[in-house]
Amino acid sequence: MVRNGIDCLEKQDALLRGKRLGLITSVSGVNRSLRSTIDLLHEKYRLTALFAPEHGVRGNVEAGGIVEDDTDGATGIPVYSLYRKDSKQMREEMLEGIDALVYDIQDLGVRYYTFISTMYYAMQACEKTGTEMIVLDRQNPLGGKVEGNLLKKGWESFVGIWSVCMRYGLTAGELAGMIYGESGWHFPLSVIRAEGWRHDMLFPETGNLWVMPSMGIPRFETALVYPGTCLFEGTNLSEGRGTTAPFEMIGAPYVNGRELSEFMNGQKLPGVLFRPVYFTPSASKHRGEFCQGVFLHVTDPAEYRSVDTGVTLLFALRRLYPEDFAFLPPVREGGRSGIELLLGGENCLDGSASLEQVLSGFYRDSAEFEKRKKQYHLYG
Repeated sequence: MVRNGIDCLEKQDALLRGKRLGLITSVSGVNRSLRSTIDLLHEKYRLTALFAPEHGVRGNVEAGGIVEDDTDGATGIPVYSLYRKDSKQMREEMLEGIDALVYDIQDLGVRYYTFISTMYYAMQACEKTGTEMIVLDRQNPLGGKVEGNLLKKGWESFVGIWSVCMRYGLTAGELAGMIYGESGWHFPLSVIRAEGWRHDMLFPETGNLWVMPSMGIPRFETALVYPGTCLFEGTNLSEGRGTTAPFEMIGAPYVNGRELSEFMNGQKLPGVLFRPVYFTPSASKHRGEFCQGVFLHVTDPAEYRSVDTGVTLLFALRRLYPEDFAFLPPVREGGRSGIELLLGGENCLDGSASLEQVLSGFYRDSAEFEKRKKQYHLYG
């Protein structure tokens, strides 16, 4: 059974004892018994401040919802927002009165999941102030497999802050080590390692209970498809938000579910089958509209390639419904579109390159990153 960093505190007590601690965490910050890291550190150490990423420290804010400064109702500890309307960065003055900043969030190992951007900005603030940072490491639920393209220099955003692949195959602690090493930073950084985890493990093998890291990722199966189907957030198709299976089903009012599922099953993609699905989202895109589409059933998690599947599905929808399919425009005039932010570069999915050309480029990036990341591995 895998024991995450929070479950190994007894071996690292000296690292935390006697220090004024700040904590970045969310609803997934719990130990094996599902006790909150907030409560555990508050009881045992001197926890003086909480810092809230997207969704808030207790997971009570919807996706994209602005997080306000607050006071934690259970402990009375002040909460400072790292997901404000004006900025997502940690201000240097937030670290005043703190000896060490602790990070404990269950991540997915996916570039566009925003918690790693919050971690990056926190590390940046620690470098400026010389504040110690301690990462309570956790399993990567998707294991060590690498998929997708590398974010290009100059295309950094809150949904892509570092040059890693879409599915990057590192734990949060390993990624922190990569960012630290490649940035040439010098602030004190420690990682309290997970015990029993290996890069060849997927979440069901860890023996741990699934805690939703956000409401949009209710199950491990959702996390498994997310690296590929999250790309549909940049299109006019519903990615299943406002249903009970976000990211596991993709559709729109203009799609014929039977036609699409037959086409996708004909592609013989490894580890996945497609079923026609019919739904009416209660929120987000196509709210209140009847949609058809496909449900992705992963039959072999070890063989399944999420990014390949998501990109192949996107190309299929462009081919079958050329008059209806569209990429969403930028939210702000003159800004980058959602698909560009997710891709971390120009939109290579717009038909300017074939499916084979796109995937070949992704494979080259993945192979390059696979070599680059190995020096930062903390686990076998």
